[in-house]
Amino acid sequence: MTVKRILDEKGRQVVTIAPDMAVRDAAALLAEHRIGTVVVLDEQQAIAGLLAERDVVAAIARYGAECLDRPVSDVMCRDVHTCSEEMEIDAVMEIMNSRRARHLPVARNGRLVGIVSIGDAVRSHIRAIEHEAREIKAYIAG
Repeated sequence: MTVKRILDEKGRQVVTIAPDMAVRDAAALLAEHRIGTVVVLDEQQAIAGLLAERDVVAAIARYGAECLDRPVSDVMCRDVHTCSEEMEIDAVMEIMNSRRARHLPVARNGRLVGIVSIGDAVRSHIRAIEHEAREIKAYIAG
């Protein structure tokens, strides 16, 4: 299964923020949307970073509560790996595993077109295994 198929099924909407947004406001956005990561876009709408729940927790541990008034750019992850819509989900899972990433932005021509999570990848993998099991049972029965 490809990333494109996952995005076609789940949708392509991504919650994005600007690098100058306060960490406090970004944390509220994470809670409001019940998501683990937001994509940070610069003025040209290019991916500048990711801000995950764990980044907020790490910032609080490092700087204390005053970090909530800092801009997201102070605490976001800047080393962002992306994937393409043509990538197979197994390749995406390998990137997520090696990078210890729970989310990968999907880019086309340098522009954000979606995001896949480890949950999306696992659901896809389970569906593929279930499909294969059904086919094997049908073959044996038939």
